[in-house]
Amino acid sequence: MNDTKSAPALPDRLSSNPRSPHYVAEVFEHNIGIKLNGKERFDVEEYCISEGWVKAASHKALDRRGQPLIITLKGTVEAFYS
Repeated sequence: MNDTKSAPALPDRLSSNPRSPHYVAEVFEHNIGIKLNGKERFDVEEYCISEGWVKAASHKALDRRGQPLIITLKGTVEAFYS
């Protein structure tokens, strides 16, 4: 397992899309977990702890470029290294 002491601090806002300005490559060298309202989610694309939302891909709907539609879910967000 990865040593969490050598892991960088988790930012308030993080995106898994490399084209996003909120993408931090050093964080993705470790396993990250996200909880929304106490339940762990595995489909999170982006999160913001201070604003209390996560963005997750819709399972069936696609946008005009063929990418999954992203939906915003609100609640209490917790990010942690797993």
